[in-house]
Amino acid sequence: MKTKLLTILFLAISSFGMAQNYTLKGKIRDGKNQETIPNATVLLLNVTDSSQVDGIISDLDGNFEIESIKEGDYLLIINYLGYEDYFRTIQMLGNLDLGTISIREQATDLDEVTIQARRSTSQNKSDTTMFNADAFKTMRDASAQTLIEKLPGVTSEDGSLQAQGEAIAQILVDGEPFFGTDVRTALQNLPAEVIQSIEIYDQLSEKARLSGFDDGERLKTINIITKPNRRKGQFGRTSAGYGTDDRYLVGASINDFDDDRRITFTGLSNNINVTDFSSDPNAQNNARPQNGIIQTHILGLNYSDKWGEKIKVSGSYVFSSRENFERSTRFREFITSGESDQLYDEVSTETRINNRHQFDMRFEYDIDEKNRIVFIPRFSARFETENSGFNGETSNGIDPINTVENTRNAENEDYDIFNRIFYSHKFDKPGRTLTFRGRMSENWNKDRANRIARNEYFVPESRTEIINQQINRDRSGSSWETGISFTEAISERSQLELEYEIGNRLNDSDQLIFDVIDEAIDEPILELDTALSNTFESKFLTQETELGYQYKTEKIRIQTELKYQNARLDNTQGFPQAFELQRTFESLQPTVRFNYQITDNTNLQLDYDTRVQEPNLRQLQPVVDNTNPLQLYVGNPDLDQSYSNRLRMRFRSNNPETDQSWFLFAQTSFVNNIIANSSFIAEEATEIQPGIVLEPGSQLFSPVNLNGYWDLRSWANYGMPVDFLKSNLNINAGAGITNRPTFVNGENGTNFSRRLSTGLSLSSNISDQIDFNIWTRMSFSRVENSLNPNLNNNFFNQRARVNFNWIFWEGFVFRTDINYQANRGLSEGFDQNFTLVNMSLGKKIFGNQRGEISLNVYDLFRQNNNIRRNITDTFIEDVQTNVLQRYFMLTFSYNIRRFAKGTNMEDYQDLMDDGGGRRRGNWN
Repeated sequence: MKTKLLTILFLAISSFGMAQNYTLKGKIRDGKNQETIPNATVLLLNVTDSSQVDGIISDLDGNFEIESIKEGDYLLIINYLGYEDYFRTIQMLGNLDLGTISIREQATDLDEVTIQARRSTSQNKSDTTMFNADAFKTMRDASAQTLIEKLPGVTSEDGSLQAQGEAIAQILVDGEPFFGTDVRTALQNLPAEVIQSIEIYDQLSEKARLSGFDDGERLKTINIITKPNRRKGQFGRTSAGYGTDDRYLVGASINDFDDDRRITFTGLSNNINVTDFSSDPNAQNNARPQNGIIQTHILGLNYSDKWGEKIKVSGSYVFSSRENFERSTRFREFITSGESDQLYDEVSTETRINNRHQFDMRFEYDIDEKNRIVFIPRFSARFETENSGFNGETSNGIDPINTVENTRNAENEDYDIFNRIFYSHKFDKPGRTLTFRGRMSENWNKDRANRIARNEYFVPESRTEIINQQINRDRSGSSWETGISFTEAISERSQLELEYEIGNRLNDSDQLIFDVIDEAIDEPILELDTALSNTFESKFLTQETELGYQYKTEKIRIQTELKYQNARLDNTQGFPQAFELQRTFESLQPTVRFNYQITDNTNLQLDYDTRVQEPNLRQLQPVVDNTNPLQLYVGNPDLDQSYSNRLRMRFRSNNPETDQSWFLFAQTSFVNNIIANSSFIAEEATEIQPGIVLEPGSQLFSPVNLNGYWDLRSWANYGMPVDFLKSNLNINAGAGITNRPTFVNGENGTNFSRRLSTGLSLSSNISDQIDFNIWTRMSFSRVENSLNPNLNNNFFNQRARVNFNWIFWEGFVFRTDINYQANRGLSEGFDQNFTLVNMSLGKKIFGNQRGEISLNVYDLFRQNNNIRRNITDTFIEDVQTNVLQRYFMLTFSYNIRRFAKGTNMEDYQDLMDDGGGRRRGNWN
């Protein structure tokens, strides 16, 4: 009997030990159009108690695979936003392939009328707008930039991406910095297919996030949350192409992600004006008309990781080498004190070779639950050579007043070190914190130049002047700042803050200009020009004390602060005439901030800020700059700091059921003692400093403090889906008014400008086989000058773009990008319209279609141009520069895609609970 029992027990144990684990897999598709469903949630539950056994997220092609499943009966659940939940009972007796699983979009029957639910594109969370990336269709190999440009409220203005009316300052990936503040490099190094969602918000400063008190220093930030099943693997793109006129491009972008440890390498070499690597085969946005013809070489590295449970590290290094040949024509109308005109025409050429190193790092150490350290160092070095020349003529519209022919060659070096450190401590009492911060910077600048100028003056009689100079300029600067803030909760909903800050800025400049008496090859004979040489030192010491109060409920946050600042400015000149000037400034700077969460998807923010701005070294230094001998500049050591009042409003609202969204932004500023440039036009020879004569018709610019500056800027965007086109429509409008005070020949005046703009964009949301974007923007501007009505002017600008991409028969790819620009009201010769047409025809190759060979043409009709208008407090100018024109190029590109099969549900849920790992809220 005992032997039988032992035998039965042995067989049971053996059977248990030999039990196998099985694999379950399948593919999820839309039941109507059979499109694959990426990023769907797949759950496996016990039938008996509904406890979760395992879970995973479907990959880009809708596939899922769950391993290590024991034999038994299970309930399979698949859910995806906007679709009905899928339920299925399965029995695991071996490996099981479910094949294609079709899920249906949600629908509701009302009186026999079927209303089909739409997959929600976005939602608002306080000051954050979150977009579902899968709700915006892009081509398979599109970049993150292509996806983000489809989002409501995102536009491109003068080559800069803007969100909700403000320039995007930085990109985060899962909450970690990605290539510092280089927005385009960051977006071009991520493919759209790895993105799950996108957050747009105003990131608070490090100090504000640690202390819990908003200091008004914010960065418009995009945080890209990657798909969990795209966080482990290698992905990227390589390209190589050669074309007519010896045009070429070679580049690679490779990402190696292993959960928290992420490394990105980027490299680029080209002579087709592409300044950062693009993962788009037809990246015309990256090659928009730029000033000149640019040859670029780039090497970049980005790294982020968690070192254990307490340390986060991220950093990037970028080396760039650029050679830019630029040829430009400019026409200026100077502001004068009467109805007489002063016009300036210039033609210039310039070749610059710029080599730059930049290193950024972020180190976070959570010592324990109550203590935290953040260290942020930055270093950059720039080496530049310049060979330039220009010919300029000043006239009264009929007769020439003077002319200049100027050539210059120079070598410049710049070094910058910038370090910040923060320490925060939380006490046992909730709301009681202590935050310490420090900042230190050092910079050095070394310029060596030679210039020759030939000046001709025709009033009152013809005279020629030759200038041959050697310029040595050495500048150094250092600054430090330290502060401490203490917060105390005075009730469950309110908190006080007390803060003290002290800082000092020291700038030292030595400028020695020598006249070349004899250009001997070995040892030229030089003579110091004491009138143009200068040694100058400026110190600016500030002390600030601030008291703040904050009140918060579930829907309302109110914060008010009052800052007292005492500043001491100490200017010392050692040469040519020794003098010392000391100034003391005192100011009170109140701020008020109001945040109202009206509903779950509607938010209103109001901010009132006051700020001061001290003059910089160039504005203070009383030395004549004769870079253009017809237009001299001299600093003003008697400048005061400016004081500004700013009121800003942001309103966000979206309807998840209809996917309609609103963004409103408005801002107005009033500035007292603004630092503006005054101008003096000499009617006769005038000595402005000992040994320096301003010839008749020549101009002297100098910074002065003026009152009366104010501006108003507003922007609105409305977004909605267009179902019958499977597209998204965005309509935006903006208005701007600026009143600039002027000071010309001793008379005060104003330069008043108004600008109205409107635009719309229609972006497709059809599939990854066809994609189009239609975009247009137009603006009307009017400028009125109180001193000279002859300068009153209206001008109109319209830009439009059509981008179309299509993958058709047997993997052929057609792409076209058409840009149109129209100008009206500019100066004679600048009112030009042009159409830039870029096209490519390619063929996907290899079994996985990750390779592509394409023939590209840039600027098919040779119409590319670059014209812009600039409005300042002393002149209005139109500028036209040379640009890259037509070439053909044959290109090979290959997409690297190698990912792990998925991320478990526990990691995924942790990620979503943490908001993608973003660092945007308060630490306390």
